[in-house]
Amino acid sequence: MQIFAGLGNPGAKYAGNRHNIGYMAVDRIASEHGFTPWKARFQGEVAEGRLGTDKVLLLKPTTFMNLSGQSVGEAMRYYKLGPADITVFHDELDLAPGKLRVKTGGGHAGHNGLRSIHQHIGESYRRVRLGIGHPGRKELVSGYVLQDFAKADQGWLDDLLRGIAEGAPELAAGHADKFMNAVARRMAPAREGVPAAAAKPGKASTGKPETDEAEDRTPLQKLMDRFR
Repeated sequence: MQIFAGLGNPGAKYAGNRHNIGYMAVDRIASEHGFTPWKARFQGEVAEGRLGTDKVLLLKPTTFMNLSGQSVGEAMRYYKLGPADITVFHDELDLAPGKLRVKTGGGHAGHNGLRSIHQHIGESYRRVRLGIGHPGRKELVSGYVLQDFAKADQGWLDDLLRGIAEGAPELAAGHADKFMNAVARRMAPAREGVPAAAAKPGKASTGKPETDEAEDRTPLQKLMDRFR
């Protein structure tokens, strides 16, 4: 038994906020993997199901972000689980939009949801850090995270959430690398008709034919090449 907790704030007012990307992640997992309907429990909303062979409880604390640990701690104790059985999906200012990282343990870096969870279960739980970017100045952070994602963000956001749902069974099985690979494939799919091995750095990535460099050389340079 594991708990996947997505962090956010409850209510329609906050539904599209950057701060609610954790909610969005577990919502997508629930819909893609046939979990039960959401129901109120543990000071939050829960859905039950399986990811591969692993039984998983999806949890969305409805305590508001800065009290998330109350909900996560209550659910963990009820099922007699430990921090190692908890995975928390949360927004991450220090990652570029669309980037994702998985880590276990460490500090809360000022994130109010993580700070609350630290207080209730300690720090030895797994986190899925979902990049939303940084507004540039510390005083802008509060307003930035409580703003909705822009229309221009919807493409990468949908790909990220689809990748999370597709890779979720690997995450539940403890294969963080395979989970991140599933997300990476969704975020940067191979071009149609071009094998992944053909995408070599430096040449194909420039978008120019490989002959362009030679065509830019002067007649004198081309003549000198013949005698090298």
